[in-house]
Amino acid sequence: MTEASSRVLDHLLDGYRRFRGTGWTPHRERWAQLREGQEPEVMVIACSDSRVDPTQIFDADPGEMFVVRNVAALVPPFETSPGHHGVSAALEFAVQVLKVKEVVVMGHGLCGGCKAALTQDLKGTEPGAGGFIADWISMLDDAREPVAAKFGTTGREAEREMEQAAVKVSLDNLMTFPCVRSKVASGELTLRGAFFAIADGQLHLMDPQSGVFAPAE
Repeated sequence: MTEASSRVLDHLLDGYRRFRGTGWTPHRERWAQLREGQEPEVMVIACSDSRVDPTQIFDADPGEMFVVRNVAALVPPFETSPGHHGVSAALEFAVQVLKVKEVVVMGHGLCGGCKAALTQDLKGTEPGAGGFIADWISMLDDAREPVAAKFGTTGREAEREMEQAAVKVSLDNLMTFPCVRSKVASGELTLRGAFFAIADGQLHLMDPQSGVFAPAE
């Protein structure tokens, strides 16, 4: 083990010890309940970005949220083709087994995945050199066109538009899943769009009718 990796592990273990002292031991009754199973009422689909932790942003306790994180908080459309459909499997489990009442897609400011989708810098790269990312964020290609036409492909305004457009893409793709569509129609499930601005720590919610994001009260 190198000195650098040893420091990283030591840092993680320091955090684990704090968790045992302040997050687990004082709340043993809660952890005992969770041992019997989980009953979260909300699923959050968020970005893998290290600065955007849904449990921290929503100050959630263990067991409160079922969370999936990936590059740019994307939900692929419903597909039955062979392959490994990680997000789809998690969504199916949350909706059909856990029976969550809400699914929140939370994008964020300064998203590297959305920026790459906007600039197309990784287009044509090989897997392992950016190709996996390029293929994943190609889900945003159609949404990119009107953003690029109106705002260009560089600058914070264009990036923010792309980040919020990505949330709408995921919300649209959620509705391609039969289990989601039927539960939304029956009122058993609600879909929400959200956007977290890293620069000021403010959460914005999307109005389902207008598609406009406004700061949460």
